[in-house]
Amino acid sequence: MGSSVGMGGQMAKLSAFVYGWTPMILLASYCVISFFFYIVIPPILQAVLFYIYLVLQTLTALSVSTEALQSVRPSVKARRAFRKAAKEGWGETEGGKQWPRIDVVLVAYLPNEKDIIMRQLRYALREINYPADKLMINLVYNTPKPIEPVESELRELEKSHARLRVIKVPNSTSKADNINHYLSLDFKCDIITLYDTDHYPDPNALRWVARRFLQGGIDIIQGRCCVYNYDETWLTPLVAAEFDMIYGVMHSGRAEVQGYGFFGGSNGHWNASLLKTLGMQKHMLTEDIDSSMRAIISGARIEYDLKVLSYELAPETAPALTKQRMRWAQGWTQVAFRHALPAVRRGAYSDDNGWRSRLGLFQLLVYREAYFYINTQLLFILLSSLVLALPHEGLKAWFTNFGGFAIAMWALGINLICLFVTICITLKNRSNFTHPLGIIAFGLLAPFYYSIVSFMSIFCHFREFIKFEKWNPTARSNKK
Repeated sequence: MGSSVGMGGQMAKLSAFVYGWTPMILLASYCVISFFFYIVIPPILQAVLFYIYLVLQTLTALSVSTEALQSVRPSVKARRAFRKAAKEGWGETEGGKQWPRIDVVLVAYLPNEKDIIMRQLRYALREINYPADKLMINLVYNTPKPIEPVESELRELEKSHARLRVIKVPNSTSKADNINHYLSLDFKCDIITLYDTDHYPDPNALRWVARRFLQGGIDIIQGRCCVYNYDETWLTPLVAAEFDMIYGVMHSGRAEVQGYGFFGGSNGHWNASLLKTLGMQKHMLTEDIDSSMRAIISGARIEYDLKVLSYELAPETAPALTKQRMRWAQGWTQVAFRHALPAVRRGAYSDDNGWRSRLGLFQLLVYREAYFYINTQLLFILLSSLVLALPHEGLKAWFTNFGGFAIAMWALGINLICLFVTICITLKNRSNFTHPLGIIAFGLLAPFYYSIVSFMSIFCHFREFIKFEKWNPTARSNKK
C-alpha cells in the first residue's frame, strides 16, 4: 500500500512538472520550427512573407505614432486646466451642485503590502483634497494568516478617523474577491474610486473626477498612472519611461483616435451603480480589463483623463517585472478570447462614427494578439537570411538591404522615425519623477524590449492553451 501511494505521489509530481514546463517546450518548438522554416522554403516565398510582415509592422508603427500625435491636444488642454486651477482655486462646482459622494477603495494583499500600508493610508487621509463629508476611504484587504502588529495598527487607525473603514475579507484569494466583498456591503456613494495600495493619489485627482461626473455623460474615468520610485534600481527608470509612454501618451491618443477609453485596474473611477452591477470576475487574471470590456459591451461610456493623476511603485527586479507582465499578457489573451467578438460587434457608446471604436477594439483585442507573431516572424526571417547570407555574401551585403530584401531599409527608416516621434512626445509629457535620459534609454531599447514582450506573450498564449493559471501578486518595497 505504501509503495503504491509513493508511486502515485511521484507520478503526480512528474505530471505537475511536465504540465508546468509544457508552455516553455511549446515556445521552444515554435522558435525552432520558425527558424528552419525560412531556411528550407523557396526564396520567393520567403520574400513574399517578409514583405507581408514588413507592411503590417510598418502600419503598426504608423498607427502608434498617429496615436502619439493625437495625444498632443489633450495634453495641452490638461496643462491649461492645471494652470487655471492653480491660479483660480477650486471654489464651488458649476451651477452650485453638491460634490458627489466618493468611496475610495484601496485594495491590498497584506503579506505583500504590510510594509507600506500604514504610510499609504496616512497619506490618503492627510493629502486628498476633497470635502470631508463627501469622502470615505476604504481599505479592503485579504491575508492568508494574521499579520501583526500591522492589523492591530490598522484597527487603531480606523478608530481615530471617521473617514476610514478597514475591511478584512474572509476567504479571499484575489483582488476581485476583495472588490466584490466591498460591493456586497452596499455602502451609499455616487462614485467608487479603485486604487492598488501602492498608489499615491494626486491631492486634487478626485476634484477633477467629481467635476467631470457632474457634467454628465460619463460612467467611468481612467486616470494617468505614473511611477514614483524612478531611481530605485536600474530597471525602474525604464518602467517609469514605459508608463509615461503608455499612460502619458498612448492612452490619451488612442481615446482621441478610436473614441473610447478603458479601465486599467487602478486609478479608475466608476459610477457606483455600474460597478455594483458588473462586479469583478475572479477567474480572470486581469479582472480589470475584463470588467472594462464588459462595461463597453453594456454601453458604458469610458473616458481617459490626463488630469486625474496617481503615483505607483514599479517592480524593482527583472523576475518581479516578468511575473507581473506574464500575468498581464495571459490576462489580455483571456479577455480577447472572451470579448473580442461582442466588443467589435457592439463598439463603444462614446464613438459618434461607429466604425472608429469597432476598428480600435479589433486592433486592441485581435490584432494585438496576432502582432506578437508578426514581430517574432520578422525576427526569424532576418536571422535565417543572415545564416544563409554569411557563407556567400557576408554581413556587409546583408546589411545593405537589411536582410537582403529590397526597400527593407526604407521600411526600417519609417519605423525608426515613428519611434522617434513617439519618444519626443513622451519627453514633452513625462511625469514629474521621470528623467529625460530614462525615456531616451527606453526608446533605444524599445525594439529589443518589445521583441522580448512578444515572445513572452506567445509563451502566455501557450499557457492559456493548456489552462495554466497562477496568481502572482506583485512584490512591494518599503524603500520610498
